[in-house]
Amino acid sequence: MDPLLLATEWWWIAPTAVAAGTAGAMGLRRRSSTMSGRRLEVDAARHDLRTAQRIASERRIALKIARADLARVTAERAAQRATAEQVAGARRMLKERERDAKAASADVRARQVRLNAARAAVPTASEPGPVERLHAAHDAVTVRWMRYETDPALQIAYPAMTDVKLPATAAYLRAAGHAAEMRRAVSGKTTPGDFAAYRDAVAELERAFEAAEHAARVQAGEAPPNAAWQDAAQDMLSRSAEAIDRAAGAAASAIAAWTNRKKPGKPDNRP
Repeated sequence: MDPLLLATEWWWIAPTAVAAGTAGAMGLRRRSSTMSGRRLEVDAARHDLRTAQRIASERRIALKIARADLARVTAERAAQRATAEQVAGARRMLKERERDAKAASADVRARQVRLNAARAAVPTASEPGPVERLHAAHDAVTVRWMRYETDPALQIAYPAMTDVKLPATAAYLRAAGHAAEMRRAVSGKTTPGDFAAYRDAVAELERAFEAAEHAARVQAGEAPPNAAWQDAAQDMLSRSAEAIDRAAGAAASAIAAWTNRKKPGKPDNRP
């Protein structure tokens, strides 16, 4: 067949193939982007775990250095080239580094658990993605706060919720501003680090709101200042009362024994 005729008859194949390839690549990228969005919480948890592992490694190194410093200062003290205060300071530093290393190891274990939970909770295509779920949690706290701002009855009952001079309310407003800032950071293409920062900001916002609401209810006389403190105080009072009762009983027994005992030289009047 004439090559020119062949090219004339089949000229449409090349553009169609290119278009199909382009569409396929775009679809692949779209599916990859969607899957990446659904796994964003997993990626953020993995990011947190790597950060925690790095910090744990740094603190283990710091612990080894503190041990070496204590050994050096102890040897210099034996050679009378270091003071007892320097040895005590090295011991305190070692204990602090040990606490830091234990805390870092515990954080690594907690981050691993969180990563496993995130892997098990990857949303399907029909479920809200991680960012959407964070937005929903963020909005839920904002709605709860706005009730105290817009409902006259709540304003009268709980004025502390809108009093910025109170520490708990001020802390909530700071957390709200930080969460709003972190939300703007995930408005476009979100990195695992940005998502983790927004996730932590929303969690802090929820804690701050609960603290502010509790403080407002305390001021309104509807909640105790600190239930745990009151329980501890009541337990202490109970223990003190029991100790006083035991001491009083022992004292009474001693007095009775002293009163009833036979004194030397006193005639026995019994029949």
